[in-house]
Amino acid sequence: MYKFLEIDVQVIEDPSAISGVTHLILPGVGAFDPAMRLLETSGWKEAILRLNPETKLLGVCLGMHLLTNGSEEGSLPGLGLIGATCKRFNKTNLRVPHIGWNKVTAKLNNPLLTLDESNYFYFSHSYFVECDQQELSQASTTYGQNFTSYFSHGNVHGVQFHPEKSHKYGMDLLRKFASL
Repeated sequence: MYKFLEIDVQVIEDPSAISGVTHLILPGVGAFDPAMRLLETSGWKEAILRLNPETKLLGVCLGMHLLTNGSEEGSLPGLGLIGATCKRFNKTNLRVPHIGWNKVTAKLNNPLLTLDESNYFYFSHSYFVECDQQELSQASTTYGQNFTSYFSHGNVHGVQFHPEKSHKYGMDLLRKFASL
């Protein structure tokens, strides 16, 4: 998506190459514990925890979950950059995973979302983030219950949806993140 937007990006495979980056996106598809093990064994966990405090960090989907204290999906601790935990949707009254387009309601003065009644983003997830402090939640979505779909604390941001699959709203969010 960044190439489409003509915003210069690079894919970094070696965690030692992140010194000096101004922005970092932690994507994620998969399961919590295997992802945390991979971050640990590859050196990415240490590199992320040692990021310059000025570096802007965006976790997407599982990447958002990894920024929290942990998840019901696994037993390993998360990166602990946001006071939050991940919970599983209740399957008894919902089709899980939650897949498809859904409305995202943003709070006033959040750094990445436009306040627009028609903010729709693409979701694909079975777990959601529950923030320890409500002020960390910058946007919410309803799927059987209200849940945080975007959190922010300082330079750390996380989105439950996939901005790269969310057409104009996703492009707008990625542009805003790049310009932070």
